[in-house]
Amino acid sequence: MTNTKDMTEKKTSRILPIWLALTPLVLLMVMLVFTVRAFGDESLGGPSQIVMLAASAVCCVIGIWVGKVRWREFENHIAKSISQVSSAMVILLFIGALGGAWMVSGVVPMMIYYGLDVIHPSVFLVSTCVISAVVSVMTGSSWTTIATIGVALMGIGKAQGFDEGWIAGAIISGAYFGDKVSPLSDTTVLASSVCRVNLFAHIRFMMITTIPSFLIALSVFLVAGFSHTAIDNGHLAACQEAITGRFNISIWLLVVPVATVVMIAKRLPALVTMFASTLLGVVFALLFQAGIVAEIADGDLFRGAMRAVYGSTAIQTSNPMLDQLVATRGMEGMLSTVWLILCAMCFGATMTAGGMTAGITRLFIRFAHGRISTVGSTVATGLVLNNTVADQYMGILLSCNVFREIYDKNGLEPRLLSRATEDSVTVTSVLVPWNTCGMTQSTVLGVATLTYLPYCFFNILSPLMSIVVAATGFRCSRPAKGEHADPDVSHPVGQGHTTLT
Repeated sequence: MTNTKDMTEKKTSRILPIWLALTPLVLLMVMLVFTVRAFGDESLGGPSQIVMLAASAVCCVIGIWVGKVRWREFENHIAKSISQVSSAMVILLFIGALGGAWMVSGVVPMMIYYGLDVIHPSVFLVSTCVISAVVSVMTGSSWTTIATIGVALMGIGKAQGFDEGWIAGAIISGAYFGDKVSPLSDTTVLASSVCRVNLFAHIRFMMITTIPSFLIALSVFLVAGFSHTAIDNGHLAACQEAITGRFNISIWLLVVPVATVVMIAKRLPALVTMFASTLLGVVFALLFQAGIVAEIADGDLFRGAMRAVYGSTAIQTSNPMLDQLVATRGMEGMLSTVWLILCAMCFGATMTAGGMTAGITRLFIRFAHGRISTVGSTVATGLVLNNTVADQYMGILLSCNVFREIYDKNGLEPRLLSRATEDSVTVTSVLVPWNTCGMTQSTVLGVATLTYLPYCFFNILSPLMSIVVAATGFRCSRPAKGEHADPDVSHPVGQGHTTLT
């Protein structure tokens, strides 16, 4: 009797012509361009989801007619793909809840208030990038960093007159630097594990490309900050006055973010941390902002507290710009993103089941002969996977598994593979509008993916730096037995789950 798994692999391993494999992806990009032009900001409320499903249907048609793949295979891949991001979607809902609770409780307004005093506009962008990097290294999570301190920094930057693309770019550059090198990060653990490299050997090896990319990004943000036209200090004072006139600002509100950092440091599950942080935010909202909570639901504190978590709130202040900053959407505001993620996972699953992803990947493998071409093919494959399977975890798994034997055959360092994978997959996932990371950060920061993309200098430089360093040949070849510069590299780290990336 034929094994079911073998049948699946046989069905999905049929090689499609490259032009046919690329057809659904090209069609998706073209349809998304027309959709965004037609619907603008409303494109994420339904039109983009329909485009995703339409592109998925094209994958199914090609896979069934040309690839001879059975419909059951598409269903199985879709179910598996969605199950792999189910926890991420739940956490995304909790991020919406946490954002609402932290805003209504005055935690985020408090951060904005003190931030306007502490961070000078000239060094705001570089400070934002460094702060985001430090928090992300400590937490191991770019998602948590952006959803908490990132939102506050967004408010400070807007109050100081910076363009939202620059602010989001600085936040994301820092957050993904920390996400990439933190031993607490899921992607870091996953890449080292799949490539069979010691975790800390993997992190040390990544520093060769990561540090130069980050320093260049910081230099750009520093120059941009000093080139920023200073706004009238009276404007900042008016913003602070509007905050204190509406919120009860107290240093005690710092208890909420500090407690969150402690829970993350103790490596509590992401869902537990998010739930506890949201609950703590609600408690502090009732203690410090009871008037605002009651106002949300016409005097009913219980309903007001609930609405702050699940629904949209519009807190009126004396400053119109501040009104936009402190408005929240709660869990309700994340539903369109969850919907989009589901459709994106369908597209990625049908691309994989129909053989399109394999066809595109094989194109790059053909060029993987020398050191530079092998690393370049790995980087290119990672970028394509971020666009096709629309999930960084799947991108890391596929890249490492596809190229592991090739690196071994060419006598290249296994750490070179794990580094090239992180340089391409981990940091660029946030730059793809239909990738789970791109959709999430765009929703949390309230900035379109294509708006912040040109300013995510660290994320853009990382894959390029990976190829440049490979071209130098620095520590790329596998040392002779007994001459390894890193004795721990032969001992792979065990699989494990830490925090949500």
